[in-house]
Amino acid sequence: MFVTPDFDTLQQAVQSCTSADVERALKSPRLGKCDLAALLSPAAEPYLGVMASRSTAITGQRFGKTIQLYAPLYVSNLCANRCLYCGFSAENKIERRALTLDEAEAEALLLQKRGFNHLLLVSGEAPAVGVDYLEALALRLRDRFAAISIEVQPLSTEGYARLFRAGITAVAVYQETYDRDTYSQMHPGGPKRDYDFRLATPARGAEAGLREVGIGFLLGLSDWRAEGLAVGLHLAWLRKAFWRTAFTVSFPRMRPAAGGFQPPLPVDERQLTQLLFALRIFDPDLGLILSTREDARYRDGMIGLGPTRYSAGSCTAPGGYGSPDVAGEQFSVGDHRNLDEVCAVIRSKGFDPVRKDWDAAFQQNAA
Repeated sequence: MFVTPDFDTLQQAVQSCTSADVERALKSPRLGKCDLAALLSPAAEPYLGVMASRSTAITGQRFGKTIQLYAPLYVSNLCANRCLYCGFSAENKIERRALTLDEAEAEALLLQKRGFNHLLLVSGEAPAVGVDYLEALALRLRDRFAAISIEVQPLSTEGYARLFRAGITAVAVYQETYDRDTYSQMHPGGPKRDYDFRLATPARGAEAGLREVGIGFLLGLSDWRAEGLAVGLHLAWLRKAFWRTAFTVSFPRMRPAAGGFQPPLPVDERQLTQLLFALRIFDPDLGLILSTREDARYRDGMIGLGPTRYSAGSCTAPGGYGSPDVAGEQFSVGDHRNLDEVCAVIRSKGFDPVRKDWDAAFQQNAA
């Protein structure tokens, strides 16, 4: 099992780096822990242009001129947790609902008509949306979509194996913060309080045979530089233990949500960019996701520089695609453009917006 290093030690490792460490990391063909720490450090800030060039070159070599597109489908905002930062927190007075299987299928088919072939099923952490529900929904959708991913409550290895057999191809589970003290403060109640169970979730998904596992942390809860080093170490451990699994990292910056939470350590666009470049250089084959949490201007500017996957036309409330005025969203998005508008910008920059990159028949044959 991966064990998070002491957070103070991670901070010290990053803060102690010099410009010489940064230059050595930028010249290294293969980066280690110390190199990643250097690229995340304050000493690397003057080298952001150099990092951008290397990140761009690596991304082009590994992924070509493509950006994969997906849509999140929120099936429930019921939640047993009391996370201070989340609009779905059990303490927030929002309109709650869990979509029936028929309602969820209708939302998915609406997204399909809009051109999406990759779905991310999202829910709060509550018994209403468990393995039985997700398995039944996946069996309804698996013949219609190239890939179906989940971002739901942590499950057992057997739970993930059942979902893989039903047609789920990937799981995303974010540690929220690798800082144990901050994690405890931000999760005062609910099953999510168990830091170690959540930390082991990506490994359970990979062990179950899921093709892809996504990790990450919420930008704004703790020191982003030390968090970046922690996620890089977690990623390296997962790669060694599950070499056949593909991995992604997301960069969810805090957005306005019910409850009015204000992040204690906000992360600006320049810092987000440094983090993204550092992880691209550290792990050239890593999928990097930039969602509609970010505004259109920033996402357009990052095309080709490192990110490989974008969401588009997103709604974070259950039933929100069929009923745009529905209440109960998790957070407000920053980029409100639809899929066609996002695709048009991607093409204008000489890149190919990928809506379907493999056939669902492969999943059926493997199950």
